[in-house]
Amino acid sequence: MSRIFRRRRTGLRLWPVGRVLALAFLVALAVAAGVFYAGWGLLGVRGIKAEGQLDSKTLFDLVKLSFGVVAGAGALVALVVAYRRQRVDEDGARRDATRLHNERFTSAVSQLGDDSPAVRLGGVHALAGLADDAPSRELRQTCVDVLCAYLRLPYTREGDVAQGDEAARHGYLALREVRHTVIRVVRDHLRLLPEDPRSWHGCDFDFTGVVFDGGDFSEAVFRASRANFNEAVFEGVVRFERACFTGGRVSFSGIEVRRGGTVVFDRVRFSSRVAFRQIAVREGGGLRFTGAHFGDGGTVDFRNSLVQADGMISFAGSVVDAGGTLSLADTVVEGGVVGLQQVALEGGAITLADAFVHQGGSVRVTRASLSSGALDLQRVDFRDGSIRFLNSSFAGATVNFTDAVGAPPGGLPLASSSPWLTVPIGWAAASLDGSLGPMA
Repeated sequence: MSRIFRRRRTGLRLWPVGRVLALAFLVALAVAAGVFYAGWGLLGVRGIKAEGQLDSKTLFDLVKLSFGVVAGAGALVALVVAYRRQRVDEDGARRDATRLHNERFTSAVSQLGDDSPAVRLGGVHALAGLADDAPSRELRQTCVDVLCAYLRLPYTREGDVAQGDEAARHGYLALREVRHTVIRVVRDHLRLLPEDPRSWHGCDFDFTGVVFDGGDFSEAVFRASRANFNEAVFEGVVRFERACFTGGRVSFSGIEVRRGGTVVFDRVRFSSRVAFRQIAVREGGGLRFTGAHFGDGGTVDFRNSLVQADGMISFAGSVVDAGGTLSLADTVVEGGVVGLQQVALEGGAITLADAFVHQGGSVRVTRASLSSGALDLQRVDFRDGSIRFLNSSFAGATVNFTDAVGAPPGGLPLASSSPWLTVPIGWAAASLDGSLGPMA
């Protein structure tokens, strides 16, 4: 226990001054000896000439040398004492800054818990300013943690407000404005360049279980940060337009998009791994990735997700180039839609392996350009759903339907001898508009 306590101690720790001075003198003597012997060797001296008597010049030189040694020792002592004084002053200034930070922090948190929405808004901006001025990364992270925790607090949804209760509705709208202000503050700090002293790059953001009834993260850059949106609920329009996921760890696993909620990732760039595992899109909810770019090692993983009736995940106009992966493996499309309209596959990989498309669900590959890379549909089961290739071009990407179950998809081009297309043995040789490729 004492060892743990010592590790947790903070503040300035200095050696005793006597030990420091002794060490400084030893270092000085070692350096002087090293210089002396180096000069001795360079001059090629073989010995020291003995003098029977000292003349006045030699005696005067010895006196000067003695005074020089004493002066050097005094200067060394003064240097050590000045350095220690500077360290003590710096530590005192740091302690004062930390104390002032803690006082401001207490005041800001009190504002954030006030009954008045206006005071809460002031508390949000006070905490943001406090994070900008924080004397250490740990204190900045504490301010960010409080703002994220505020969003995680229990929240009355708009649908739970009693009809005709104007006071309750005004209270809801005021609280929503405070919450959206927190989101804007986070977004604005993630738009700053990493070298900006006010940037929050490198901080962690915990939005676990937050109910988002709107919000704007557009143009935010998630770089060297951990952002956790796991199990969040999206019921309004939340925008990530032109955001950039280029490092750190970002996860949307387990989120639920419902009641007309839409999460917009238009023109977003993914060059790192982002998890969307086990998400649910239902009740008219949607995820939109219009014009998104997946590449440079970017992997977006939707494994084991559920797209129910009236739900949609759309990748219209997205580009998956070399190094990019879009995985919808093991996804269940239960009356919903997965749209790959005008997708450009340019060396990357799109997989729906082991997906289950049923109850009228559909996967639509419309006007797509599959120039290179791989489209993996192995073991996909769409007996009670559909997969459609409408007006798509196949210029070199491989399309693999090995062990797929369902009627041959419409829209595949004539490919009786095309090596890029692999289909299950049980499929008929002819599709709606031509012949399918070689049997697997």
